[in-house]
Order: sequence, then structure tokens, then C-alpha cells
Amino acid sequence: MKIISWNVNGIRAVEKKGFIDWVKESGADVIGIQETKAQEEQLSEELLNIEGYKSYFKSAVKKGYSGVCFYTKQEPLKIEDLGVKEFDDEGRVIIAHYDKCSVVNCYFPNSQAEGARLDYKLRFCEAILEKCDSLVKEGKNIVLCGDYNIAHTAIDLKNPKTNEKNPGYLPQEREWMSKFLSAGYSDVFREAHKDEEGHYTWWSYRFSARSKNVGWRIDYLCVNEGFKEGVSNPTILKDVMGSDHCPVGLEIL
Repeated sequence: MKIISWNVNGIRAVEKKGFIDWVKESGADVIGIQETKAQEEQLSEELLNIEGYKSYFKSAVKKGYSGVCFYTKQEPLKIEDLGVKEFDDEGRVIIAHYDKCSVVNCYFPNSQAEGARLDYKLRFCEAILEKCDSLVKEGKNIVLCGDYNIAHTAIDLKNPKTNEKNPGYLPQEREWMSKFLSAGYSDVFREAHKDEEGHYTWWSYRFSARSKNVGWRIDYLCVNEGFKEGVSNPTILKDVMGSDHCPVGLEIL
């Protein structure tokens, strides 16, 4: 089973940039999309019914904002949201349950300038950890995929020193990421690429940041430790264009 996760920064915008063909050619069994910025009724039939895939959407109440979805070849046993109104109203989470694992697809909040939404973000982070823990206790293996909006350590962004007070690299966010990983979860890409610099998943549209590879690694696929040996080939698909993020992926053995 091949899983890919991608923040598309507007699914209607990326549709115009070859998204449907990319899905068909991706070889993925499950694709988790973040920041759809659309309700289902706003989407084309082509987006809703990509050949070979079933689609499932969780949209924000506010139009043109947030939102997550799945494209999946195999019909899940069950689809659910987080079950917490303040996060589900923003279309932050969709969960697909399969025999092999449960894929938790999340668009983590941005803590915003001067930490304006930091409390909201940290509540979301805790709710996600609680949900992952509960699934693992039920005997499920989990893949937590999505845009975490957190660069965990200095190696995960080009300019850590100048970003210490910026959203996505605030001490509280990084501390939560450490807490999450120490609670029995694995950042499989980083474990496969221990001390390698220059691996990023998001680049500002300004200053030719992408062509210069001045970026941040804020998109992840993490798994519970007990499932770590069951996954392989964690990848960053940096050459896939269409968004300010690129897709990330892994394979389940």
C-alpha cells in the first residue's frame, strides 16, 4: 500500500495545474490532501470522480478555507472526522480505516504571527495525540499524515536562527512534536535520513525560495513505533509542482 500526503493550497487551483493526471499517475493507493479550500458542491465532477479512486471530503464551515480529503483505491472500512467540533468545523481531520492501518489525515493549524492562534493549535495537537493513542490502544496501526505546520528541529528548515519567533518554529510547537514522538511515534523520513540537511516540503512563493531550496520540512507521515518495521521508502516528492508544498509518501509492506 502506497500512501501520499500533499497540501495542495487549494484543490480547485491545483486542478488547473494537472492535479487529476498526477493522481492517476502517482501509483498511490491512498492520497491524503490538505487545504482543499472548497466544499464538495464547489468541485467539478472530474475532481470528485477521478478514475480508479473514491473520494471523501471533510470541509470547513467557512468557504474557501482549510479542508481535507482522501482519494483512495480501496474503499475504507470506515471514514470519520476527529469528533471535536472546534476542529471539525475547520475541516482539519479525516480518518480512513483499513485492515492494515488507520490513516489520520490532518491539516494542523498555523499558529500565526506572534502566536495569535497558538493556544488553538496546541489544543489541536493534544487532541490528535489523544486520538492516535486511542487508536493504538484499540490495536490499530496508524499513519498520521499531513501538514503539521511544525519544523521540528533546526535541520528541518534552512534558516532556524532567524525563524525562532516565527509560527511553525515556536518553542511550544517544537516541544509538542518532541512529546508526540517520545509518546511512541516515529518520524520515519527523519529516521531514514538522520543528519541530512536540505530536505524540505514547503517553500515561500517569495524570493525564488523553491529554486534556491530555502524551505521548511513541515509535512510528515509518522507511524506508531510498533508499525515502524512495516513501512518503507519514506520520500519527499520535491519535483511535484502545483503548490507551495510538495507531496510526501511512504509504502506499507
